[in-house]
Amino acid sequence: MSEGTMQRAAQRDHHSAPRAKRLNRVLVCAAAVPVMFLAAACSSDSGSGGGKRTPSADAKGQSSASASPTVQAAAYGKLPDACKALSAKTLGDLVPKGDKSAKEGASSDLSTRAGCSWSSLDNNGVKGSQFRWLNVSLLRFESDATRGTGEAQAREYYQKQVRDATSTADAKNVKSQPVSGTGDEATLVRYDLTKKEGAFKQQTVVARVENVVVTLDYNGAGLAGDKTPDADDLSKSAQAAAKEAVAAVTAANGGKAGTAPGSSSSASPSTAPSKSASPSKSAPASASPSASQSAAKS
Repeated sequence: MSEGTMQRAAQRDHHSAPRAKRLNRVLVCAAAVPVMFLAAACSSDSGSGGGKRTPSADAKGQSSASASPTVQAAAYGKLPDACKALSAKTLGDLVPKGDKSAKEGASSDLSTRAGCSWSSLDNNGVKGSQFRWLNVSLLRFESDATRGTGEAQAREYYQKQVRDATSTADAKNVKSQPVSGTGDEATLVRYDLTKKEGAFKQQTVVARVENVVVTLDYNGAGLAGDKTPDADDLSKSAQAAAKEAVAAVTAANGGKAGTAPGSSSSASPSTAPSKSASPSKSAPASASPSASQSAAKS
């Protein structure tokens, strides 16, 4: 090979070496690009996956959210026969001429609501007549997850019954006082009500024992010119009868008649709310008529 030819070959090699190096660098960079994209994609997937809830976690959350709330079970699950809640002696004292005139109130479920009424007319001819009317209403409340415990519902209804009694239309000389020894709480409401038939003396005792409310109405009047009965005597009789009715409720649920139940009678919390409809939304089927209604019957 001539000297000139060798020199030109050396020059070509000299110029081609930098181009080869640049080509190698380009190829290396091009190969690195997919790796970077792959790494970025993996990084993105792992980040989003960390924020997702697993199926088991979702199931646990749904199970916890769907668990039914529980409330304390009602202490009393029964009501006594309302027409037998008072003894024959008590009926003989309060409605002497009508102790056998018991009229049971209408009810679709006697385990939650019951009532009975008696009326008496002692006709003394030209000397006039003595009229008496007695009514016992019993209302039991079931515990419910939505409405609350049976006792809480009974307490609310008890307060409503007292308010209604003290706000009777046309009532005069309205008085109210607590009654001791009758259930967990009791109130006597008394007032005068004058009608064309005579002057009526109304006595209403509202009592609560656990988840049951007892409302006892008792009134009397002297008709056709007979003297008006003594309000104090009627009040004493009404309070004694209410105490007896409360004792009948306790006895019907396994308690001892005549003794006030303690907090130990309350059952442990139930595992599910009762399905029975609470009677708190409506008045008892045997709602007590007013004194004016009683007079209309005489």
